[in-house]
Amino acid sequence: MTNPIVAVVGRPNVGKSTLVNRIVGRREAIVEERPGVTRDRKVLETEWNGRPFTVIDTGGWLAAKDTLDSAVSKQSERAIADADVILFVLDATVGIVEEDDRVARVVRKAGRPVLVVANKVDSDTRENDVWEMTALGMGDPWPVSALHGRGTGDLLDAVVKHFPEEVAEPASDGDAATDEFGVAIVGRPNVGKSTLFNRLIGDERSVVHDMPGTTRDAIDTVVETEDGAVRFIDTAGMRRKSRIEEGAEYYSLVRALQAIDRANAALLVIDATEGVTHQDQRLAERIDAAGSPVVIVLNKWELLETETRATVQADVADRLGFLGYAPVLKVSARTGLGVHKLLPALHQAIEAYHRRVPTRELNDVVQQAQQAHPAPAGIRVLYATQGATDPPTFTLFTTRPVPPTYLRYLERKIREHFGFGPTPLKLRVRRRAG
Repeated sequence: MTNPIVAVVGRPNVGKSTLVNRIVGRREAIVEERPGVTRDRKVLETEWNGRPFTVIDTGGWLAAKDTLDSAVSKQSERAIADADVILFVLDATVGIVEEDDRVARVVRKAGRPVLVVANKVDSDTRENDVWEMTALGMGDPWPVSALHGRGTGDLLDAVVKHFPEEVAEPASDGDAATDEFGVAIVGRPNVGKSTLFNRLIGDERSVVHDMPGTTRDAIDTVVETEDGAVRFIDTAGMRRKSRIEEGAEYYSLVRALQAIDRANAALLVIDATEGVTHQDQRLAERIDAAGSPVVIVLNKWELLETETRATVQADVADRLGFLGYAPVLKVSARTGLGVHKLLPALHQAIEAYHRRVPTRELNDVVQQAQQAHPAPAGIRVLYATQGATDPPTFTLFTTRPVPPTYLRYLERKIREHFGFGPTPLKLRVRRRAG
């Protein structure tokens, strides 16, 4: 049964993201005292007094001054249309301004229950400032301080009273989402990650605009596929730290790195028209260090001249050679070219990531590899066993330390025989006692 949806809306810089963080009890939305920091809808699950619900943090609604403002406002309007309850947030220290009136008109048309939230009421002396907000004709305002938590409990008590009775009971299976396979979509700014994200989930969820850095938060969306649920994580574009000058940019980088760590696999999106940059290499190293399966996605492939394509592929093989196990897919997120190949590649990674192979067959592969190409200096692998999955991890018991080049040879033989595809393998060496 679907949880009730609470949309948090209002003009920019009234404290919507701070209120969302207060509601969910953790810092999920990026907060900075500057308009426009939140640009996408961010959907989070939480509960109040045993009543589970979904809260949607939105970018500030603005009359369309440019295409980005228009895209952000449309995201807010979609959240309003989807909501069971709307929290219309205003700044009590400023009062009602023209942009608040415009948001109010949009909210009224939705025909949903609306609670007017007078934010930044940090003390009793400010409570008298909120009553001018009754002029909006949406009932008495709720004075709160999202920053300090003042009044938010009473507000949430009022929110859950508006939930439909049939979905008011707590979810029966709190672990339902634990089997979702998480896929982080990562890359430098403006390589087309959000466009690819929207193409994969079939929904205009992230704001797409040709201004670098449009997406600031990591956004999760679960997609049901034939092989089970996949949780896509759209992340902010990652820049080098030396180029991150603003607070929100720094937190976006942190959020993107966290997305890699909590994902089971990654789509590394590269702008094919620019080739593999130094920053692409650094991102690839970060993914490789996390031990996650990875699919390399060359986006904007349709923009390349035929004679340039071979050069770009050679560039990938050269600069990302340490990800030699990863498939390289040529796609156009804008037109959909090649995108249908991504899910099968990911499903192969999912299956291989969890795979455990028979010990006898593993040792047969290792012995055959040694017979075909013996290790240098009389080194021998006596026995091999798989100690773990996620990713597949193998321990080799040997007579002496094994050179890295020979370990890579054995890894390749194991990978080829068992068809591990885009999943990284870990090989550990243990010398025989005595």
